[in-house]
Amino acid sequence: MLCMFLGIGILYTIKLDFVQIRHFRLWWNCTFMSIFSPNEKSDEEKISPFQAMATALAGAIGTGNIVGVAGAVTLGGPGAIFWMWVAAFFGMATIYAENVLGVMYREKRNGAFVGGPMYYIEKGLHCRYAAIVFALLCTAAALGMGNMTQSNSIAGALKNGFGISPGLSGIIIAVSCALIIFGGIGRIAKLTEKLVPAMAVIYIAAAIIVIAFNIRNVPNAFVRIFICAFDIRSAAAGFTGYGMAKAVKYGISRGVFSNEAGLGSSPIVHAAADTEAPYRQGMWGIFQVFTDTIVMCTLMALCIITSYPDDLQTDSIVLCSNVFYNAIGPAGKMIINVSIILFAFATLVSWCYYGEKSLEYLTEGKYIRVYRLLYCCAAYIGSIMSISLVWEISDTLNGLMAVPNLAALILLSGKINGNDIKKLSRKTCKQKKNSI
Repeated sequence: MLCMFLGIGILYTIKLDFVQIRHFRLWWNCTFMSIFSPNEKSDEEKISPFQAMATALAGAIGTGNIVGVAGAVTLGGPGAIFWMWVAAFFGMATIYAENVLGVMYREKRNGAFVGGPMYYIEKGLHCRYAAIVFALLCTAAALGMGNMTQSNSIAGALKNGFGISPGLSGIIIAVSCALIIFGGIGRIAKLTEKLVPAMAVIYIAAAIIVIAFNIRNVPNAFVRIFICAFDIRSAAAGFTGYGMAKAVKYGISRGVFSNEAGLGSSPIVHAAADTEAPYRQGMWGIFQVFTDTIVMCTLMALCIITSYPDDLQTDSIVLCSNVFYNAIGPAGKMIINVSIILFAFATLVSWCYYGEKSLEYLTEGKYIRVYRLLYCCAAYIGSIMSISLVWEISDTLNGLMAVPNLAALILLSGKINGNDIKKLSRKTCKQKKNSI
């Protein structure tokens, strides 16, 4: 599976003429810089391209960026971060293709767009059986990866930071989740477009303070990341015994868990965006992976590796909390625990939408309220379960869910036209010259 994730990313990277690097300014201007330009307001049933990205980013920025990174480092060594970068680099091309296909093959129901892998598998490959398999697995994965891992991390953070028992945390999470998800995609989008940017700024600022506190260890941290990525043990002081295989396994798997490129979840919400340009929504996907892994995960990794020069054998949440506490004090512990809680909660409510749309595809819109109720119950169960069991369930469902989506990305690769990017790039350059 890890080879498939990388292989498809390499395929689309070549096909799209290394869009991540060669067209960096283009997709950056079409995404981040466009945030500062006035946008038309969408009605309650529609979401803007930015809201779609914020919802997808909320689904991606969660425990994977904090607890997941800590788990990757403790289980696979610092070298896992290198392979996380590799997964993110090629994942940018993969998620571009997913989002383009999601917009190309979407449908309109009750005044709103719906799409995702189940639609481009059925309409593009004419294989409804495979589309049904994906929808079933996505519905289940939403309960595992999108729900129980997040609620488990929230419960851990509430216990570690505020002394609240997992059982009580589960009740709080379930009730809070119900208040949001029963309002539909409009309420979810409004929450995520405000919560994600605000928490990202606070978290990034705190992480930079931690790294600055350990600034002398930064060069050595990068040395360890590259050395341990290829298991050159003679120079990996304090981090021997992990091995390259573990670094690759945990780096790529946690990278995919973090940015979701290739899983098929992201195009479900991107397809709902109020846009007529598939390639532009694809660029929002590139920005999503860049922000999620290259920026957020790297910051957390540097915080951990610069703070702890020795072997790391501790609970991931406690480790993250200690890293920030050592540099900033009680305020740092508070920031990391609140970050875990809010990021994980944003992920939790976003993934409910993925599960809903998959169930809607299977049942033509029936049982949505029943699913939402089941989703809230799963949030309670996840908060009191063993963390190792929760992650095993999530990794298994991720792998199964990705199979039909990755197969579709290979078979539909002919539908992705890299010329759209080149034309837009030339058009943008011409407009700049004319303005000068």
